Amino acid sequence: MAESSVRRNRLRVWYRPMTMRDSGEGHRVATPLELLFDLCFVVAVAQAAAGLHHAIAENHIGHGVLSFGMVFFAIWWGWLNFSWFASSFDTDDVPYRLVTLVQIAGGLTVAAGVSSAFDGDFKIVVAGYVLMRLAMVVQWLRAARTDPDCRPAALRYAIGITVVQILWVVRLGLPESLALPSFFLLLLAELAVPVIAERKRWTGWHPHHIAERYGLFTIIVLGESILGATTAIKEGLDEGKHTGSLISLAAAGLVLVFSLWWLYFDQPGHVRLEKAKSLFTVASWGYGHYLIFASAAALGAGLEVAVDYDTHTGHVASLPAAMATTVPVAIYLVSVWLMHIGPTNECRPIAIGFPVTAVLVLAASFTPAPIHITAGLAAALVVLTVVATHGEPVPGESQIDAGQSVGAKKGTPL
Repeated sequence: MAESSVRRNRLRVWYRPMTMRDSGEGHRVATPLELLFDLCFVVAVAQAAAGLHHAIAENHIGHGVLSFGMVFFAIWWGWLNFSWFASSFDTDDVPYRLVTLVQIAGGLTVAAGVSSAFDGDFKIVVAGYVLMRLAMVVQWLRAARTDPDCRPAALRYAIGITVVQILWVVRLGLPESLALPSFFLLLLAELAVPVIAERKRWTGWHPHHIAERYGLFTIIVLGESILGATTAIKEGLDEGKHTGSLISLAAAGLVLVFSLWWLYFDQPGHVRLEKAKSLFTVASWGYGHYLIFASAAALGAGLEVAVDYDTHTGHVASLPAAMATTVPVAIYLVSVWLMHIGPTNECRPIAIGFPVTAVLVLAASFTPAPIHITAGLAAALVVLTVVATHGEPVPGESQIDAGQSVGAKKGTPL
């Protein structure tokens, strides 16, 4: 009997039936595999930001922004689907790890194709994207096989994802005049798959786990922005010119990124998820983070453009160079306001402060020192949030006692 028990334990190490996890599970945190997933995906984010930087610096702003948005969708959607699936079905066994590593390989393939995509050739990006998504189909088929309760939703996911991936490949052969309309049509199809799959029974997700996953990716994207800007500033300093302006810009950039980090994490993200009572609320939170992630990544490109402008190495005028930073910051502030704060927030200074600051940031584009003023406005908003919430309990704090898990709740893995 002891030998039989050992064999069963060994079997569970490399294979576990994929069934829905408890959405009220205590101490649920991101796994090392999820952290590796994020780290590899940020490579693709860095490539997308680099492409945006070069496009703006060469004064190809419209093309650069559009290409960045399209490429970033492929990165973000692959990350999002993995994260919500893992929150519900992560078994952390050998098959699950291997399929996830295939998804990571797909993400790195997307990263390799970013520069070609900015030149109009999306073949490599589509190849990596389809690889990611078909690996996700394998996970859903496995869940359908071992979890009868979730089988209908899992099969709808598998079928829907497969059909859309076929259409992505077909799109490569369409005339150039249909490239953009077909992209947005397939984008809507991708967004619709979870809604259709979850129409009868929601799969489970863990609000704290999801909030942590989104927070970690926000940190990584902001960190990539710091890295890109630091590299650009270092290259400028190595030339021995414009030292004072570059050091000043570096300080303003750090204040700006630190402030954006503070503002995102000032309000716990899981609170809104725990209170969600409809698919629309959860979807708006999950999908809406596209703007937060994309704007944070674009901020790095904007700071690099500012370096180019200060060192006279770019080909863009002062206003577009300023808006390369101020527009992403304004989008970030409005998005965080909508996702975490809301216009009906009881703390009126905060509820009003975010959109007002976003407007002032856009106005800073027309000033002689747009980056410095934007950094000052973001820091002032941080001070406002600290002062306005001084002594107030953290939302949701009273509902969570030490040693107790969050109450079970069903949701939809976007």
